Amino acid sequence: MNDQSGIQWPEHYHPQNCPVHVRNELDMAAKPEQIWAWLVRAPLWPNWYVNSANLRLLETAGTELKPGTRFRWKTFGITITSTVLEYVPNERLAWDAKGLGVDAYHAWLLRPSTNGCDVLTEETQHGWLACLSQLFLPNRMSKYHQIWLESLQGKALSGLPDGD
Repeated sequence: MNDQSGIQWPEHYHPQNCPVHVRNELDMAAKPEQIWAWLVRAPLWPNWYVNSANLRLLETAGTELKPGTRFRWKTFGITITSTVLEYVPNERLAWDAKGLGVDAYHAWLLRPSTNGCDVLTEETQHGWLACLSQLFLPNRMSKYHQIWLESLQGKALSGLPDGD
C-alpha cells in the first residue's frame, strides 16, 4: 500500500496499523549511486553507524544486501534478524526486523534532488518492547535514524566503499 511518502508499505507494517512510526529525511550532496553503495554494504555499518553492531549476513556469500538477504545484527541493544523485502538499486531498500518484543519494517527511499539525493528513511514497529521504548524513550529511534542519515552522508561524500 502506498502513501504520500513514497514508501511501499506491506499492510501489516503500514503506519496506520502500527503503534510506532518514525520518519527521517536528509537531502544529501551525493549521488544516489554513492549513497546506495554504502547502504547495501551492511557488514560495514558498525564501522560508521554507532547504533549497529555484530552484523552478519546469513546464508549468503558476498558483502552486500540483495533481494531476500537475511542478516542478523544488534541495534538499540537487541539482536535482530532481518530479511531484505524490497530492493530497487539506487532507489528503494527495505527489510523487516524481528527480535525479542519487536516486529518492525525499515524502508529507505532515494530520490534525485537539486542538491544530489533526497534520502527518506521510515520505520514502523509492532511489539511490546517497541511500545515500551516509544513510551519511555519517545525520540530515541528518530535521533539515531538522523545520526544514521548524517553518517551515511559522510560516507557517501567520502567516495565509494573499498572494492567498488
